[in-house]
Amino acid sequence: MARISGVDLPKQKRGVIALTYIFGIGRSRAREILAKAGVDENTKVQDWDDDAIAGIRDAVSYFKIEGELRSEIQLHIKRLMDIGCYRGIRHRLGLPLRGQRTKNNSRTRKGKRKTVANKKKVTK
Repeated sequence: MARISGVDLPKQKRGVIALTYIFGIGRSRAREILAKAGVDENTKVQDWDDDAIAGIRDAVSYFKIEGELRSEIQLHIKRLMDIGCYRGIRHRLGLPLRGQRTKNNSRTRKGKRKTVANKKKVTK
C-alpha cells in the first residue's frame, strides 16, 4: 500500500484516481504529478515500485496539500469574517454565500429544519 503525505492510497485503483484521494489534488494535478514522476497514469497503485513512489512523493511535495491547504482555507474564511464583508457575514450566519436562494432550499448550509409553532386560533 502506498502512503503519500499521510494518506493511504487504494491499491486496486489507477494512479490518476488514487492520487485524488489526497486533499488538494484533482485529476489534472494528478496527471501532472505522474508525468513529472515518469509513471504511466493507467498503472495501478499496487504495481508501483519504490522508485515510482519516491518520484511521486517528490512531485507532490511542490504542492500545498492536506493539512497545510486546509489551514490556509480556514485562514481565508476567518479573514473574510474579521473584515465583515458580505461573504464573511454569510459564513458567520451559516448561510449560502454565492447568491443561492434561501427561501426553499439551502438545507446543507442551514442544517435541519427548526419548526416554529403557529399561533392558536381564538374560538368564539
